[in-house]
Amino acid sequence: MAHNEVKIGKSDVQATALGLGTNAVGGYNLFPNLKDEDGLELVKTGLNNGIKLLDTAFVYGLGHSEELVGQAMKEFDRHSFALATKGAQDFSTGEQVIDNSPAFLTAQVEASLKRLDTDYIDVYYIHFPDHDTPKAEAVGALERLKEQGKIRAIGLSNFSLAQIKEANADGYVDVVEDEFSLLHQDHAVDMMPYLKENGISFVPYFPLASGLLTGKYDHDVKFPKDDIRSQISDFQEPRYSNALAAIEKVRPIAGEHNASVAQTVLAWYMKNPLISVVIPGAKKASQVEANAKAMDVELSDAEYKAIDDVFVKFQTATSGKSLADPD
Repeated sequence: MAHNEVKIGKSDVQATALGLGTNAVGGYNLFPNLKDEDGLELVKTGLNNGIKLLDTAFVYGLGHSEELVGQAMKEFDRHSFALATKGAQDFSTGEQVIDNSPAFLTAQVEASLKRLDTDYIDVYYIHFPDHDTPKAEAVGALERLKEQGKIRAIGLSNFSLAQIKEANADGYVDVVEDEFSLLHQDHAVDMMPYLKENGISFVPYFPLASGLLTGKYDHDVKFPKDDIRSQISDFQEPRYSNALAAIEKVRPIAGEHNASVAQTVLAWYMKNPLISVVIPGAKKASQVEANAKAMDVELSDAEYKAIDDVFVKFQTATSGKSLADPD
């Protein structure tokens, strides 16, 4: 395996250390003014630039993201990349209800297979934990789908460490996805070491902290009320100023590699031994192309540690989540 190739948990799913998060592909309920053709182009650009993991979810556009991803990947050899999707949200009453029951998850996987227009899903995540279902039972339903060849690896998203342990009672969990970035390092203390010890891959989402870690923001930025960033703690003082100061110290390291700040930050995740695949999202094909180039940035151990040291104060601050979980 090349240094950018990773295996997902105990499964035989292979991917690149850099994937593509597709919440801006058809996620019209999350972002204003999305166009389908831009979404299709994002996915194709990712696959054309050597990215081998696409990460989508039912809740991105309530199935629309899955449909677009399914359409875009038709031009590619289905076995040449891995596809991840997520489910747990039931909107049948008009309100969002989180459901991990075996019957609901089984039906969700079948519905995702149809929308994605594919025979199998490489990684299927339970997107959020519910209150009632014993977690090992929920995972057991996915294990049966795995035996049928409908999914190839079992994932959990947004589960607490206690819930992950309960879900992994039979050792079936391959991968966990949760928020983690240089600005949100809460999980580095307990969850990520547990995953590593148990052969479970970790996939951080929001790795660029809603764009803050790309280095494109300054003190004068203002977000409109309907922009998701106006609600995120990272953009409130004093966190925001602390983050900007830390990002400034990444610039010279980026310069050494003729790389952008974003590419350098992504390279740090790819070098982090506790992380398997990092999945930055993008709104433009040019961003996907730029992110893919991060796979060519090889940080030295000293550079990795220097970046680690700069963000050390974010390891001790419990930052919580950028956005509240649905309940």
